[in-house]
Amino acid sequence: MPSPQLGEDAFKARFRQQFMDPEFNAVEGQIQAVADVAWRAYSASRKSPNTRRAGKGFSDPSFELPSEWLAARASVAAAQARHDDLSLPARILLVNGSSRSEHTCPGEMSKTYRLVEIAQKAITDIGRFDVEILDLSRLASEYGRNIHPCKACFSTAAPLCHWPCSCYPNHGLGQTQDWMNDIYPMWAAAHGVMIITPVNWYQVSSPLKLMMDRLVCADGGNPDPTATHGKRADEAKALEMAGWHYPRHLEGRLFSVIVHGDVEGAENVRRLLVDWLSFMKLVPAAPRAQLDRYIGYWQPYATSHLALDEDHALQEEVANAGKALAEAIVKQRQGRLPLPGSGLSDPRCK
Repeated sequence: MPSPQLGEDAFKARFRQQFMDPEFNAVEGQIQAVADVAWRAYSASRKSPNTRRAGKGFSDPSFELPSEWLAARASVAAAQARHDDLSLPARILLVNGSSRSEHTCPGEMSKTYRLVEIAQKAITDIGRFDVEILDLSRLASEYGRNIHPCKACFSTAAPLCHWPCSCYPNHGLGQTQDWMNDIYPMWAAAHGVMIITPVNWYQVSSPLKLMMDRLVCADGGNPDPTATHGKRADEAKALEMAGWHYPRHLEGRLFSVIVHGDVEGAENVRRLLVDWLSFMKLVPAAPRAQLDRYIGYWQPYATSHLALDEDHALQEEVANAGKALAEAIVKQRQGRLPLPGSGLSDPRCK
């Protein structure tokens, strides 16, 4: 494929685009010095400048791993331990899939976030639950908040996709401030996940799709990057051909899905999300916890919030979805939610 490599002039011109504000003119010399350092890091492909030995628990303890990845791994392990501790309250993760908010160009909050608040209140009113909100609209409104795209390492060989993802940060390419190292522990700690999203062009929103793609490592990803000595494709392929076990790192967590649209696509997006979560071995909480509805069907967008105000049935359905998810979690933790077929092995693990 064609090389994406930039020459020094092109690299520095692109690097300096983040300093177009005239206020930076007073520190022109310092910016030039930083651009020189950034060019050296880029030209030398310094992806992970800070590393340390992997240590105990890895197949090659002496292999150098990125310090940032090791910190992310520790956070995921702590979150998993919290998930497994029955003495602690159950945790539910509410995901706001809309990119719209009043904090940037749209000028008003999203209907999706209003539905998140309805679900949150319904669950917290029950008590006994910790509720965490993952607001993906911050990708569009908060400085330095990024989810970088998946590079599809899994399609080269499953063990090349590490859990958690080791593709980022890539300091040489300036691919930093990646949010996923904070998001993975949110999923790992959760006993239940409720995703609420609008329909954007017959699909989920772009922030939600970015997160979905980067969660591929939770479904068969390799928790030991030293087994592939980083991103050695030949070693990863050899591991897969020897018989990869495809660990399901989020298996058994319960889920709820709520999709709202205005003209078309709500049912298809709901099915897409249910299929995706089920493929990762998460478990649908209940029929009431899966919902696709239209708000202000074929009505003006300018009155869509009024349409939601008037749709009391939808508001109650969203609250019921939250209650159903909470009830299922309680039963699951008490061992009273049987999962037929849970002891069967998959003939096709990929």
